[in-house]
Amino acid sequence: MRAFHYTQVEAEEVKEGARGATVRWLISARQGAPNFAMRVFEIAPGGSAPRHQHAWEHEVFVLAGQGELRGGEAALSLREGCAAYVAPGELHQFAAGPGGMMMICCVPNPK
Repeated sequence: MRAFHYTQVEAEEVKEGARGATVRWLISARQGAPNFAMRVFEIAPGGSAPRHQHAWEHEVFVLAGQGELRGGEAALSLREGCAAYVAPGELHQFAAGPGGMMMICCVPNPK
């Protein structure tokens, strides 16, 4: 077992198409988790994660702030306490509102 505060994990800048976004890899294969990775994203006011798609799902929970989950044609509003699911292969982007956004995002570990 292991317990720690999320700020003990270094925040890494998200690159390749992102603006004002950092990620902390809290739990992943590096810590011995066999199946899933848990990450915390912090997106600055007006910032965004890259617009992308891939073969795995996302499960997201918004901890603070507000923003949008943008898809191919639609955008869904997100705020503190909201959960979101992105299916494998679905085009998506997380964008923060004027106050920024902080969220947990879980994905499968790479095989």
